[in-house]
Amino acid sequence: MGSDGAASGKSRFDDVYIQPDPRAYFTRLAPLGYEIPHHAQPVFRQLAAEWAAHGDGRAGGPVVLDLCCSYGINAALLNHEVTLAELYERYMSDTAWRMTSAGLAAWDREFYAERRRPDALRVYGLDIAAPAVRYAQEAGLLEAGFTDDLERVSPGPGLRGALDEVGLMTLTGGGSYITERTFAALLDAVRRPVWVSAFVLRTVSYEPVVRTLAAHGLRTTVDVSRTYPQRRFTDERERRHAIEAVRALGGDPSGLEEEGRYHSLLYNSKPGPAR
Repeated sequence: MGSDGAASGKSRFDDVYIQPDPRAYFTRLAPLGYEIPHHAQPVFRQLAAEWAAHGDGRAGGPVVLDLCCSYGINAALLNHEVTLAELYERYMSDTAWRMTSAGLAAWDREFYAERRRPDALRVYGLDIAAPAVRYAQEAGLLEAGFTDDLERVSPGPGLRGALDEVGLMTLTGGGSYITERTFAALLDAVRRPVWVSAFVLRTVSYEPVVRTLAAHGLRTTVDVSRTYPQRRFTDERERRHAIEAVRALGGDPSGLEEEGRYHSLLYNSKPGPAR
């Protein structure tokens, strides 16, 4: 979790997720205008507020499990008064690049502590990219991090114990390579109803996941009329692949992928009867 490599035809960024800090991540993605965490920020905050009002009756907001969490970007945006644009500026700055990774983590801990929102939530992260998860914890963004590869194995004792507390699962950018296997492994281990909010590229079918969620008592809604831009394509090959993939799933790339960017749909799943 944390690379773009699973979908054939989609460019890979594996190398930026094995760095000891997020500087390479932001430097590589900035020219591509990677922006989906920006769009997710208000959505996840609103869902957390709704969960607190209509959830399982426990006080406070949900414990969040961010899937494919990489360096904790979603946690940074959810819990702190900061924008994605500010994070790009921060991690690409000369100041940041003069630091060691340990120095950057210390700088980040202070930065995020000063900007932490009063309604901040406990956030756990799941990603097989261990260096990214480790940094997110060192920077104070994740309360706990896990690297279980749920496409291949069941949750280990640590993750299984954490799932007892999770009320909201979030996903941005990972739907192109984690499948219903990951969601089944997670939902088989939870002990109370959870909500799932996922931004999924239009090049990928989310239906197998929707069916898995339904089998666990979650009803999924999606507004196909609204899309969320993710990033520019790396080249014409990637653009052609995306257009073909969207058409193969019955979508129309006109004005969207044809214009040079990946676009996502937002799927929200909550306990309820199947449609």
